[in-house]
Amino acid sequence: MKSYKILLTALFVAVSLAAFAQNRVKGNVVDAQNEPIVGANLRWMNTSTGGVTDIDGNFDIEASGVSNRLIASYIGCTPDTITVTHPSGFLNIALKGQVELDEVVVSARRQGTLNSRVEAMQMQTITYDELCRAACCNLAESFETNASVDVAYSDAATGARQIKLLGLSGTYVQMLTEQIPNLQGAASPYGLSYVPGPWMNGIQVSKGTASVKNGYESLTGQINIDYKKPQTADPLFVNLFAAHTGRLEANADANINLNKKLATGLLMHYSREKMSHDSDDDGFLDMPKTEQYNIMNRWYYKSDNYIFQAGANFVHEKRESGQITHGDHMTNPYKIDINTNRGVLFTKNGYIFDHDKNTNIALILSGTFHDQKSNFGKNLFDVQQQNVYANLMFETEFSSLHKISTGASMNYDHYKEKLIDERVEGLDNIKLRRTDPITGIYGQYTFNYYDRVTVLAGLRGDYSKEHGFFVTPRLHVKYAPWGDLLSLRASVGRGYRVANVLVENSYLLASSRKMVFQNGLDNFESAWNYGASAHLTLPLFDKNLSVMLEYYYTDFDKQVVANLEDPTRVTFGNLDGRSYAQNAQIEVSYPFFKGFLLTGAYRWTDAKTTYNGELMTKPLTNRFKGLLTASYQTPGGMWQFDATSQFNGGGRMPNPGKVDPLWNPEFPSFVSLSAQATFNYKELSVYVGGENLTGYRQKNPIIDAANPWGDRFDASMVWGPVHGPKFYIGMRWSLPRI
Repeated sequence: MKSYKILLTALFVAVSLAAFAQNRVKGNVVDAQNEPIVGANLRWMNTSTGGVTDIDGNFDIEASGVSNRLIASYIGCTPDTITVTHPSGFLNIALKGQVELDEVVVSARRQGTLNSRVEAMQMQTITYDELCRAACCNLAESFETNASVDVAYSDAATGARQIKLLGLSGTYVQMLTEQIPNLQGAASPYGLSYVPGPWMNGIQVSKGTASVKNGYESLTGQINIDYKKPQTADPLFVNLFAAHTGRLEANADANINLNKKLATGLLMHYSREKMSHDSDDDGFLDMPKTEQYNIMNRWYYKSDNYIFQAGANFVHEKRESGQITHGDHMTNPYKIDINTNRGVLFTKNGYIFDHDKNTNIALILSGTFHDQKSNFGKNLFDVQQQNVYANLMFETEFSSLHKISTGASMNYDHYKEKLIDERVEGLDNIKLRRTDPITGIYGQYTFNYYDRVTVLAGLRGDYSKEHGFFVTPRLHVKYAPWGDLLSLRASVGRGYRVANVLVENSYLLASSRKMVFQNGLDNFESAWNYGASAHLTLPLFDKNLSVMLEYYYTDFDKQVVANLEDPTRVTFGNLDGRSYAQNAQIEVSYPFFKGFLLTGAYRWTDAKTTYNGELMTKPLTNRFKGLLTASYQTPGGMWQFDATSQFNGGGRMPNPGKVDPLWNPEFPSFVSLSAQATFNYKELSVYVGGENLTGYRQKNPIIDAANPWGDRFDASMVWGPVHGPKFYIGMRWSLPRI
């Protein structure tokens, strides 16, 4: 009889655990101040399975067939063990700090950069704490400590910055703000400055083709900006910044929960830099004079089954550059003026039908108006863009193994451009006024076998009035043979893009080059992207050594080629031959002792395009990049010290001309260094630092600056820093939630 009872009991436990294992466990982890903890570890007791929280502190892990005891832990916090009796429910876990001092309360030192172990796609999250390691005044300055994303000046006159990912221009990266396509088209030259750093809660970077849910773009990757949420952000936050170059910034945001369901937030930004700098005495400003006003209002509502978000953002920016005038001795100075007004409205609506199966429907709507008026010497370029975006999505989980997403989207763009430039040839080969609505449907299937094997397969079809019907297939596979110790990923997919030839290359107007548009120019680009990566976590001396290896290959079959191989002109034509970019990167990170983290990375790039019938290395592209970052936080977290060194490899310049060459055929390697010290006292942080501390700068970045009206003037041949060392000081203060 006793054996019979034991057998029944064992059978009951086995059946219960087996049923338990068919579910997923979801929840949220917060700290003592009710702030989401990014990168908290969740592990089933006596197993190596589990997961980590995302940028909002949320987790979604497979239930264990071995244990129903879930351990939540985070560095600097007291671990908590939760008995999960109903895996279909939602867990709210609060971790308490281990150390409390009289003047400083330490809950944890949050991880700066997180590599997802759960997603099928290779995704890296740059957290708010990582952004604070450098002078993150805007999105353009948010990747100083990141090995994958490069940000460089596109020219030495306008101050426009461009992202490079996988060896290619940022125009091939899909830019999102909270999963809504943004900062593209007319905003692409200067859009990185429209996102203030203190507004961001984090940035997600994925390489290769992304999910078809966000569209047909993402030829080389996707960058999603996550703003502060009014329902969780501090009631009041203030950030002030000043640099010795005369740059001044002020940021503030206020957030209030009107009741348990409704919250609103107001984010404000003002910046200006009006001092004149000409350290190389070429008569041109080293940096443009800028002034920007930026404001955003957000609303958030959540009931048991319905979630609503809405917001409005307005940006006004003015840029002035060109020759420096002292008195009235210069009768005809070369001037650049760029004035921009940009407004964005958005709303996100979601309704949950079944919490257990995560069955929901969502609708995203956004509208954008962008107006830019600019003068480059005698040349005039104006652009207006109106965009409407809609995305209707449905998701459900058939079981813990199978999930499906489907939906329909529409992207409407209307452009109106005006170019007055006596050097232009073939301008009638591009449409200065065009409307192109693109509508599509998609389906995406996810297979997740206990977080060991994950397959993400997506297919979408879109129709464009200008470009016809096209299909976007994508596949991502993740295999974790040893749980969290090793993640192997592979991906393949196709991406498309509508190139906006004029606005994306408007910085070339700051030169005497003749602009030639060839007959039959097709602005619809497409490419295949192939990728593979391995993320290894090795326990070493009671700490974890993190190693990331990756390789990506982008192969174009249609592309608009900007040919700069004639120093007197730029010719825009269709790709006639091969065009590809391949990247290999290794990144290693290890916390040598408590509070100290060292990260090193090396990237090799081989990017080539066919110019004039010859396959050549893409100009102004670094062949390699090395990165070394060190961060140390003292016990108690009162002081933090950060330093970043970048080793930028040389590369090829466009053809400088055979007779009397205008520049060298190659540009050299160089090293840059930045450092920052931060003092934390309660809710106040004061930071001081410097950029380009090595003082390295490109000599004569503006070709023939003394004669801007001649036929040799060119401000677009930029490959290195255009200004010397910059020193800054700033403060952050917040009023915590009660």
